[in-house]
Amino acid sequence: MRMIEPHIHTMVRTTDDYYNMAIAGIAACVEPSFWSGLDRSAVSCFEDYWEHMISTETARAAKYGIKHYTMLSLNPKEARNDMAHDVLDAMEKYLDRENVVGVGEIGFDLITEKEEEIFRRQLKMGNDRKMPICIHSPHQNKLKGIERIIEIIEDEGVAQERIVIDHNTEETIELSLQTRCYLGMTVYYVTKLSAERAVNIIGRYGAERMIVNGSADWGYSDPLAVPKVAMIMRKSGDFSESIIKQVVFDNPFNFLKHSANFDLAE
Repeated sequence: MRMIEPHIHTMVRTTDDYYNMAIAGIAACVEPSFWSGLDRSAVSCFEDYWEHMISTETARAAKYGIKHYTMLSLNPKEARNDMAHDVLDAMEKYLDRENVVGVGEIGFDLITEKEEEIFRRQLKMGNDRKMPICIHSPHQNKLKGIERIIEIIEDEGVAQERIVIDHNTEETIELSLQTRCYLGMTVYYVTKLSAERAVNIIGRYGAERMIVNGSADWGYSDPLAVPKVAMIMRKSGDFSESIIKQVVFDNPFNFLKHSANFDLAE
């Protein structure tokens, strides 16, 4: 079964990870912008980072038959930076590059006014281009963060079918279901969900608009999170092959095809 990994930070993963992802059936992956562990000190640092994702990671993935796409943003972790608006000014020209499919991750970290200002601007940048948008829900005060995220989406009039609200848990899934957004669940064992918990949520609420990802980075994370969700769904006996495919391929495919740069064959 072909799968899509819709949220992974391959820049900090090894070549072996690409190899194993390809063996497991991952045909495409999307790399959103993230905080690298150290605040960047200049606008040019962000430009170097975006260029690395667009060029180097795309070429690296291609060696293993994986289509690599990117989403660009000023991650919420750095949205309070004094040069935030300068970074977004510089980002404009990169959003039109060949394998950039969206704006993300954007959203909240500490849910501050400055984060909201930058969040709103990036929402508009994505909406003006009719691009998919990946929204990061905060690690702390997640329910409050998603409540505010939904208010801002509605206030800005952004097309919800082009949005994924990511990092949902049992606490937030019912709230996110009230929108028309895609519903991201991240299998990241220490701070988010286990694969079993993600499967239980799908079993309870259904597969419509559900998207799973590993968000694998330099932390304790798993580039094979999506295949493991598929395996657990199959092993449970509670899901048909078509429902499994809906979660690990069809839903992320339908979300990403809002981008003209997403050219994976259906």
